[in-house]
Amino acid sequence: MEPQVARVAAEPSAFDMALQQFNAAADKLNLDPGLRQILSSCKREFTVHFPVRLDDGTVKVFTGYRIEHNFARGPAKGGIRFHPQVDIEEVKALAMWMTWKCAVVGIPYGGAKGGVICNPKTMSMGELERLTRRYTTEISILIGPERDIPAPDVNTNPQIMAWLMDTYSMHKGYSVPAVTTGKPLAIGGSEGRNEATARGCIYTVREAAKVQGIDLKRATAVVQGFGNAGAAAARFLAEDGVKVIAVSDSKGGVFNPNGLNPWELIRFKEETGSVVGAPRTERISNEELLELECDILIPAALEKQITAKNAPRMKTKLIAEAANGPTTPEADEILTAKGTLIVPDILANAGGVTVSYFEWVQDLMAFFWTVDEINQKLEGIMQRSFRDVKRMADEYSVNMRVAANMLAIKRVADATLIRGIYP
Repeated sequence: MEPQVARVAAEPSAFDMALQQFNAAADKLNLDPGLRQILSSCKREFTVHFPVRLDDGTVKVFTGYRIEHNFARGPAKGGIRFHPQVDIEEVKALAMWMTWKCAVVGIPYGGAKGGVICNPKTMSMGELERLTRRYTTEISILIGPERDIPAPDVNTNPQIMAWLMDTYSMHKGYSVPAVTTGKPLAIGGSEGRNEATARGCIYTVREAAKVQGIDLKRATAVVQGFGNAGAAAARFLAEDGVKVIAVSDSKGGVFNPNGLNPWELIRFKEETGSVVGAPRTERISNEELLELECDILIPAALEKQITAKNAPRMKTKLIAEAANGPTTPEADEILTAKGTLIVPDILANAGGVTVSYFEWVQDLMAFFWTVDEINQKLEGIMQRSFRDVKRMADEYSVNMRVAANMLAIKRVADATLIRGIYP
């Protein structure tokens, strides 16, 4: 007789979390069962296994994904991430969140996402270029300016988007700058794109601070994740007079109750590879950082950082999610009950996709705007979207995440109904 092994319940996947959030909003909307089936399913799930020759002459087969969730409101839009922990459930969740993100800010896209299982931090530029070009070739049957427009995400950047655009263009026989966004300015990128996610997040923080009665000139803030979005967010907070008391990256965090200088930290990280060890700082863990007492917390790292385990110990009035999916549904309930206002990811970090939309429009027109024009347009969209979500939250007596999902889902459902079911 075989020994009995105790079964441990599997932790919900990122897609399980996305579905849980979707169903909570769909219930409030009394969404038709057929529409519920359509909107909770990904339209396409594409998996590729492709070889790349490494610098030492060996060949390694990598696995990549491109998931397209929905096309009801326009072509699909979504980033590509290179990370060792990429899996298809995560990419599906991110694709679904992209659909809601585009809808909540009113831009005419559906959602998509891509990823390759790899560790780019151990790869040379040559290896990354060969991986990017081969992955682009594999997914080229899906992407295109009218179909599916990729962008940078975790561990990808403007250079990788340049290789993607060039590879796609080589196959077409002519330049197609609108196939991707987040490109360098020299080949059709947009002014303001690199800081767009952080800038959009800060525009929502300003609106949320009014709701919570927070005086930004006297406020304290903590930023988890000091990459592109987190570092820029810390800088913008400081420019608004907020005292940033702690930040972190993948190697750990730093804390100073008297305030940190984001510009110095950015330089220190560029020189050393991490914020850890910066002058006049105390080292803390990412876990400790999330539980610091502060007025504003900006999670700008990976998903599922705020959970039922740490939420009871968190002491913040306002969370603006610069990251995708950093808060679990259980943590949402705990924090909302404590009076914390959470500006959800699909609203708080939609600045990136909004300026990506501006870039796509500029590429299609071959006519470009100034950075001031872009930031002005972005601020207007983020302010309007925050107020739309807050109005929905007040009308239905729900938190901001449920309200944002309700607003987005209703817009996609309306588009689906108007278009009808083909054939």
